[in-house]
Amino acid sequence: MKRRRRSEVSAFNLSFLDAIACGFGAIVLLLVLSKVGEPIALETARVDLDARVAALEAEIARIRGETTVLERELVGRRRQLSVEEELIARLRGDLSELRGEYAATRELSEVSEIVEGRMLAAQQELTEEMRRLRDREYRRPADSPVGGIPVDSEYILFVIDTSGSMVRYAWPTVIRKMEQVLEAYPRVKGLQVMNDMGQYMFSQYAGKWIPDTPARRRAVIERLATWTVFSNSSPVEGVTRAIRAFAAPDKSVSVYVFGDEFSGSSMQEVVETIDTINRADSQGRRRVRVHALGFPVMFQQTGFSDRTGVRFATLMRELCRRNGGTFVGLSELR
Repeated sequence: MKRRRRSEVSAFNLSFLDAIACGFGAIVLLLVLSKVGEPIALETARVDLDARVAALEAEIARIRGETTVLERELVGRRRQLSVEEELIARLRGDLSELRGEYAATRELSEVSEIVEGRMLAAQQELTEEMRRLRDREYRRPADSPVGGIPVDSEYILFVIDTSGSMVRYAWPTVIRKMEQVLEAYPRVKGLQVMNDMGQYMFSQYAGKWIPDTPARRRAVIERLATWTVFSNSSPVEGVTRAIRAFAAPDKSVSVYVFGDEFSGSSMQEVVETIDTINRADSQGRRRVRVHALGFPVMFQQTGFSDRTGVRFATLMRELCRRNGGTFVGLSELR
């Protein structure tokens, strides 16, 4: 009886141990299998994340490139907008000026109609002698004044302000007035052109008179169209150099000053200096006549002070009066 119990107990114990061992083996096998698959999954996940990061970086680079292009376009649009706004401002100014001219033209037209009516009424009362004198052809003597400016000189010299304000706003008028003055002198013995700083237009003729020929006159006008040299907006240097270089007792010389402003310090000092170098003879006549044309640049351009323009007109009026010339102030730049 005792032997049977021991064998039963041993058989049970062996089966239990086998079951436990199998269980542990299964667990170990599961752990091994799970550890083998985990690195592959991690590697796959890492590769996917790297690809995603690379894609996002490429997207960021693309967006930055588009942003740069858009910023450049924005800067260009802003510049274009600024130009368009400036153009609109100019057009508004031109429109305002045209309206003013239109109003002035209407007023002048009304005045002209009134004057014409009075002239017609007066002509009806002319005597026979008056009609005969009226119909007689009249020719201006060669040495009579044109617009109040005597044109009896044998040599003419131009001193032209080449400052930015003149070149930018008045240059077409400067060229036209130069042509008109030359037309008033059909023939002279010599001419010369320098800027308000005393720089010669043609360096090969420095200190000498340019021969007066049609070809030379055309060359002066053509050169004037593109002539840009430094200027301090003061005619003093050019006028004094012109008088010192070309004044002569045996020559009749006229200096024409074209300018729009005087930026010097003392007008009285300028007048006294010119009086010293352009002395009068026993009959009170100066060796050089000084004429001047004032261009109203400072009075017509918004943002500029008219103080220098007034000083130019005051100075040149006095210089012309003391040196046998005439000052003409232009009322417009057209």
